[in-house]
Amino acid sequence: MSYISVFILAFALSVDACLVSFSYGLKYKENRLKNASMLSVCTGLFQGIMPVLGYYLTNLIREYVQQYAQLIVFLIFSYLGIKFIIEAFQKEKEKTLCIDLKCLLLIGIATSIDAFSAGITLSLYRNGIFKPALLIAAITFINSNLGFMLGCFLKHIPTKYIEIFAGLLLIMLGVKAIML
Repeated sequence: MSYISVFILAFALSVDACLVSFSYGLKYKENRLKNASMLSVCTGLFQGIMPVLGYYLTNLIREYVQQYAQLIVFLIFSYLGIKFIIEAFQKEKEKTLCIDLKCLLLIGIATSIDAFSAGITLSLYRNGIFKPALLIAAITFINSNLGFMLGCFLKHIPTKYIEIFAGLLLIMLGVKAIML
């Protein structure tokens, strides 16, 4: 997988963290820098760790799945892309937001489950994992910060279109994988 593809993947994966941070930015007006930093570090850290876990767990079963690698990559990316698009059209429930350590860990895990699947994909492509994982973590950190700050300053932004765009990017990566 090329670095351009990894960059696109990293951007698409960071959208969940960006949108969560955006919603926190809408709510938390005090301690903006502290809250934005805590969210960004947590989401970036988990987005960096999860692909590594997916990568190494896949290496344990590589010989059994390698012949189906292109199909698996296509299915994973297509699933994630379709999931993003479907979630964009679902109405969000009003949620109470917390920003303590427990909530930060749950946010980190929830926003990075897709990154675990990305690690599987990177393993099947026989890519290295550490540079892509660092790129995914860095882009998530940046986008999470941007999302929080935008949430502080903007009250109404159609996040649905951002989620649809990220879903389409993932589907395109899946189609690219099957065509190789």
